[in-house]
Amino acid sequence: MGDGEPRVPTAIAVTSADMALPPQDERTLPAAVLQDVDRRPLEHVLAELQTLVDQHGHVIVVCSEAVPASVERRLHTVRALLETDRIALFRPPLPPLGIAVLARQLRQLASCDLAPGVLASAGRLLTHYVHAGALLGSVARLDHVPVDLKAHARSWVPGSQFGVVAHPVPQLVRIGPEAALAGPEFGTCLLVAKGQLASDWVTGTLAPSWRVQGLRETALPAESAAWWGTGRLTEFCAYLPDLSVLYQLVTSVRRSACHWCGIDVIGDRCVFCSATAPLYGDGGGGAGGGGGGGAAPARERALGHRRDPALGRRRERRALTG
Repeated sequence: MGDGEPRVPTAIAVTSADMALPPQDERTLPAAVLQDVDRRPLEHVLAELQTLVDQHGHVIVVCSEAVPASVERRLHTVRALLETDRIALFRPPLPPLGIAVLARQLRQLASCDLAPGVLASAGRLLTHYVHAGALLGSVARLDHVPVDLKAHARSWVPGSQFGVVAHPVPQLVRIGPEAALAGPEFGTCLLVAKGQLASDWVTGTLAPSWRVQGLRETALPAESAAWWGTGRLTEFCAYLPDLSVLYQLVTSVRRSACHWCGIDVIGDRCVFCSATAPLYGDGGGGAGGGGGGGAAPARERALGHRRDPALGRRRERRALTG
């Protein structure tokens, strides 16, 4: 795919072994597992990440919002001590199973000719195409999705179950004959992780209603019970499995150079240095003008590589519909 020069693949790291899903295809690269980063000696974690940077050039650490605060603090500490902008810490607003799926999609794309900044930015783009939810035995402690008083009260009724979508649009229904959740409008596979709750409704009702093109099962991530507020759950995630579709989506977006660190990115934020794209006025975008040649090319690049929204939507639609 593409005709760029061969490069050492960017490392995709996760913070526990159960977030490193089995390969989706033969091109899916293995994940680097940063196990117990908050419990091991600091110098061991420093050495581990330094080795990854030395071997791969750049490292993208994908972690859940459910990880202990000590894990996030340790990762920021290590990044600061290494004094490097080659480590990106990416915490998308997804449940744990969705995080694992997204990390695997990045592992698929890491085998392609994508620059590290584009690959890191792709995580933010692909998050929009992940539909993540769960079948829950209680929503009494659910704080990632709005729960009204009626649903909260029904949580205390024995045998109650709830279908919940946390991303991309929050939904919550009590399971019954008419219960339904709106799903993706494009072809996906469904990954199911069974906890302490039977998965019959997910596999027998939800999957057909979402017209999934394949269904696979995996172990429930250790962080899921904390994220969903209960261990009585089955977690599910609908996602784009095909590497060619993922690649089309990412390469359909215009790329630009980060004005701070210079790395190529897509979107308005660099995941490595956290700089946001500067805002420019409308004046003088043409070939132009006056003296000062150094700033002009950077400005033209920043403005010229912005995505044409209509063109981008057409390309995305083509990618999703084949």
